[in-house]
Amino acid sequence: MVKAKLGPTFEEMLHPDKIDPAVRQRAVKALKESPLDPVNLYNITWRRADNRIKYEVLPKELTGVDAPIVALYGRDFPSGAHKVGAAYSVLAEELVFDRVDIDKHTVVWPSTGNYGIGGAWVGGRVGAKSIVVLPEGMSKERFEKIESYGATVIKTVGVESNVKEIYDKTWELRRDPNIRILNQFEVMGNYRFHYHVTGNTIVELAAELKAQGIGNGTIAAYCSAMGSAGTIAAGDRIKQAFPDHKIIGLEPIQCPTLYNNGYGGHDIQGIGDKHVTWIHNVLNMDAIMCIDDIECKKGLQALTDEAGQETLHRRYGVAAEKARALSTIFGISGVCNVLGAIKTAKHYQFGKQDVIVTICTDAIDRYHSVMADMARDYGAIDEARATAYVEAIFHGAKTDWIKDGTPDMRRQWHHLKYYTWVEQQGKTVEELDAQKDPEWWIKHQQLVPEMDARIKQARAQ
Repeated sequence: MVKAKLGPTFEEMLHPDKIDPAVRQRAVKALKESPLDPVNLYNITWRRADNRIKYEVLPKELTGVDAPIVALYGRDFPSGAHKVGAAYSVLAEELVFDRVDIDKHTVVWPSTGNYGIGGAWVGGRVGAKSIVVLPEGMSKERFEKIESYGATVIKTVGVESNVKEIYDKTWELRRDPNIRILNQFEVMGNYRFHYHVTGNTIVELAAELKAQGIGNGTIAAYCSAMGSAGTIAAGDRIKQAFPDHKIIGLEPIQCPTLYNNGYGGHDIQGIGDKHVTWIHNVLNMDAIMCIDDIECKKGLQALTDEAGQETLHRRYGVAAEKARALSTIFGISGVCNVLGAIKTAKHYQFGKQDVIVTICTDAIDRYHSVMADMARDYGAIDEARATAYVEAIFHGAKTDWIKDGTPDMRRQWHHLKYYTWVEQQGKTVEELDAQKDPEWWIKHQQLVPEMDARIKQARAQ
């Protein structure tokens, strides 16, 4: 029997300085020199080699608001996006409970991109055979990444919001007794990674920022678009540390499911999947805001094109080095998250001490083909176009398409889970109703030490 190669615990992903120093040193070296070496599992963290958190404070010249907006970025995770953390956590939990046997099981990663890429990478490092199911309309770079990691791809019809079609395919695959579905939208390993690792990283970031004269030592708000709703789970931890904290969910205007039961196709790849996921604690969310997918892609053009960077520097006074740094950390959903943070600052009238944190989930390497299409359809970036985009999209972000999380609205968001999870995916009404109790979520949060103990035990075998 082949033993799976397990990597870090949740606590080691949060604080990589707790990893065996020899292992940590090998991992840091391997990140660039040998990116497919399994030791790179120990690079699943929001921290750099020197253990400092990876983030950028966005310049006011870009955001147009007084409130500091800070973006953690996933570019330097082993697969190039933070979803690899959720993929590893989900598979690790299945392995330690013997629900997956890599000798005989093939693991399936239902995804619209980054989770599938992360799953393909993790599966290969752990020694598991992987299948990734994702819509055919995603960027070609996503498919290339998945296949480069040795996974099999199954394409389903549609675009980002066509998750129902992914689910239908996974139900077909389940008929094979040697298939195990690792559904990011349902399994709580995804939630736990972001609650413990992402959430606590942001809590600790608040003090680091204050030491630099940024904010007052708390986090006023956390903005995250929902795909699987793993990333937004960090807000549950942040709100425990800072009770006045606001958790803001983001959706595409083109598919406003929580906002008004809406539906439709869109191209903010990685978010807005036309249903409310099982792992989304909607009863703890303070507002839903909608963002235009075309504005996200135009904003990405302005940030990543050389002419856009030059415009930020010469016209708006952003340091050239800062403009270049920003160009390397953004993908489409990262721009969406920042636009949501700007709307949040305006909606709540936040000021200079009110830090808003968000996530840049991946980077431009996944979207060169999308940017080429944008240049063809809307025009290449020059100074005039970059200026227009900064003024209209970033500075001009409006406070429309916002609904606050009143008790009644939160109940509506929760009730929407019924149609996917009870009618289609085999959950019971009793299971759905159990999520109304905050203790349901707390019990899952408190399982992290048990998971860590099991991972350590498995590594020792």
